[in-house]
Amino acid sequence: MWTLSGFSDEISSDLAEQVQVVRELGMDWIEFRSAWDTNVLDLDEQQLAEAKRILDEAGVRVSSIGSPIGKIKITDDFAPHLERMRHAADVAAHFGAEYIRIFSFFLPEGEDPATHRDEVLRRMRALADVAEERGVTLLHENEKHIYGDTPARCADILVSVGSPRLRAAWDAANFVQVGVRPVTEGYELLRPHLEYVQIKDARLEDGEVVTSGKGDGEVREFLTAIRDDGFDGFFSLEPHLSLAYATGGFSGPDLFREAHGAFTGLLDELGIQYR
Repeated sequence: MWTLSGFSDEISSDLAEQVQVVRELGMDWIEFRSAWDTNVLDLDEQQLAEAKRILDEAGVRVSSIGSPIGKIKITDDFAPHLERMRHAADVAAHFGAEYIRIFSFFLPEGEDPATHRDEVLRRMRALADVAEERGVTLLHENEKHIYGDTPARCADILVSVGSPRLRAAWDAANFVQVGVRPVTEGYELLRPHLEYVQIKDARLEDGEVVTSGKGDGEVREFLTAIRDDGFDGFFSLEPHLSLAYATGGFSGPDLFREAHGAFTGLLDELGIQYR
């Protein structure tokens, strides 16, 4: 039984409105990235307590902390970022979340990624060490312009670090936006590492994000393949249908509902059960 979640801050900056819409859609989980125009890792103690109260009263749980860990330049000082990773583990514990989304650092434009590989792997190993100490699982997202933006470099990170607490989050739209056909070029390579799925589609011709199944993210092929492989886990809506920017995206309530309908329509079409 697959489980639906979503970046509910794409609905509204107000957490109460986020929760209202996801419950109307029958969803019991969210991926917590921000509330009240503040990233989840920057919420103060009072805000964290209020967020937990709102979620608990609505019966909504947190599937993953949608953190910005790893969304700094590879040339930036890493020490304070590693401390931020420790705080992310505290936030995950506060919400009872098993997963934390992370990235593998922005590279200088035009430079060969191979020249930064050793430093990327050193940093990813350090992040994994924190995860192992704290009992959370890190989900590496294939964001464009970071080291791990192609299937080969994603696999390089996961194999080279070799931690059971560092796994892959699949984002088809991000692959498309770096010129990759996700299933054709990446599925077999990444399937052994795949833990979590983010639902977003895009067109190869211009990189525009569209609803599931309307782009070149090979979403139907992916869903069929992963169903046949017996995958059981979270599928997190990240529509980006109105705005997309470095730290996230926005859709609004209506477009979030449209994204939910498009994805669940595909699941129904393929006879896949979900909750």
